[in-house]
Amino acid sequence: MEFKYKRVLIKLSGEAIGKEDGRGIDNVKLSKVVEQIIEISKSGVQIAIVIGAGNFWRGKYGQEYMERTTSDYMGMLATTLNALALQDMIESKGIYTRVMTALEIKQVAEPYIRRKAVKHLEKGRIVIFACGTGNPYFTTDTTAALRAVEVDADIILLAKNIDGVYDKDPNKYSDAKKYDEVTYMQAISERLAVMDATAITLCMENKIPIRVFALNEKDSIKRAINGEKIGTIIEK
Repeated sequence: MEFKYKRVLIKLSGEAIGKEDGRGIDNVKLSKVVEQIIEISKSGVQIAIVIGAGNFWRGKYGQEYMERTTSDYMGMLATTLNALALQDMIESKGIYTRVMTALEIKQVAEPYIRRKAVKHLEKGRIVIFACGTGNPYFTTDTTAALRAVEVDADIILLAKNIDGVYDKDPNKYSDAKKYDEVTYMQAISERLAVMDATAITLCMENKIPIRVFALNEKDSIKRAINGEKIGTIIEK
């Protein structure tokens, strides 16, 4: 199969590969994600991945006593757990990967260098970005937008637990309306729960579209990369 996009950045939430209680790693969920990623990679699509850590750590866990910067650094380190698990499962299937971290952890991963990341992608390696931007107060959404700009990705694929962008939380409101298309400015002005404003603004300024879709739908990543109308597209 030949896909629409040649270089993509996939943003995976930690919760999307977590167990039913939201903690740890569900190997069945992770395996289903990896199967799609491998098939896409073998077709020639260059894949970069930013992965979150909500299944291990969220800032609210330490909010009563912990300084914000400490909590954010703990979250950055937690993304490395998911990145290494993803790397090993992909490589167990015979596909080369590189984990690159914004914080130096040289014993387990390469430090992030843009030119090296691009070279890995050109060689057909799957590149997994961990530790966010390396700075507190920035989310993994912002990391995804920043890395997508830096490696010149065609699109950001935002794989979530929800099947698109809604005008309000569909888990709380039965009359929530799902959008098929949303503009960058609409997402920002209406404060739609997609990505943080910094991330969306970065995508808008660099004309990188965002496709939001449910990770647990069958072949959802493949369908998104093939340009199918799955979930919600944010552009213009």
